[in-house]
Amino acid sequence: MTGPQLRLTQSYGDAITLEADGVELFRYVYVPQNPQLESPHPYFHPIRTLDGVLVSLYRPYDHVWHKGLSLALPNVDEANFWGGPTYVRDKGYQRLSNNGTQRHLEFTSVETDGSKAGFVERLVWITEQGEERLDEVRKVAVTTLDGGAWRLSFSTALHNRRTEPVKFGSPTTEGRPMAGYGGLFWRGPRSFNKGQILASGGRSGPELMGESAEWLAYVGRHDEVDGSATVVFADHIDNPRNPTQWFVRDEPYACLCPAPFFDKVLELPVDETLTLRYDFVVGPEAWDGDQIEKVLAEQVRPVDLLAGLT
Repeated sequence: MTGPQLRLTQSYGDAITLEADGVELFRYVYVPQNPQLESPHPYFHPIRTLDGVLVSLYRPYDHVWHKGLSLALPNVDEANFWGGPTYVRDKGYQRLSNNGTQRHLEFTSVETDGSKAGFVERLVWITEQGEERLDEVRKVAVTTLDGGAWRLSFSTALHNRRTEPVKFGSPTTEGRPMAGYGGLFWRGPRSFNKGQILASGGRSGPELMGESAEWLAYVGRHDEVDGSATVVFADHIDNPRNPTQWFVRDEPYACLCPAPFFDKVLELPVDETLTLRYDFVVGPEAWDGDQIEKVLAEQVRPVDLLAGLT
């Protein structure tokens, strides 16, 4: 039996939208219209299950720089590509003139065959002072899975444009305990607060903050309609520091982020490239650890969705 038909459309200079049998699964805004304080960067929002229920949150009042699902890094040397204030050792959070921008340059590929869709994007990371710090090639590929789920594969290749090494860190590497956020970050709907956190190895609970795991999942409940959904991040075996550490909370809000620079700075030498790959899976109900392992083992890990995207 064939699965839902994927349709990808582009609004030039704005966003790419992906639909499955008429249901909008996500909108990828690649030219955001956000203030500099929010470190403008592309983001996926809204993100929905295959039956159309929302599983992301955009620009919440508590952290207006949180944008659905996005790649955001708070500590790239002295520059902030996350948004908001910057944590400064021994001083706390400070409003600095260091909020950078991830600027879209072009799509080198945008394609779909009905069962799979994807794109390749070139970006440049520019500091608030105008320095081009990093070149990026970003790849995204999407397909549906058995059982009413769907998968987004994401890779980023960050190339050092400086004449000196680039150092990636976090507020924790600057002295704030258990604040190692930075990476492919998801902010969940407010109804997901106090949901269930699961990880590989049969582990669970908010104490997974800062722990290493091959995958981490968040199970939340919906407002307005009955039921739940599960979002899963899977680390890639070729990523540096695999299995990655994780930044995760179930209160005061739901969020999840593979955090390869959680408590250790990573230094990228001059003219070298850092590549990170993740899978993001949206399930239509509350999954347990065994179900997640089965989906990853049978449908995700054996298939490289990004192969062939250039």
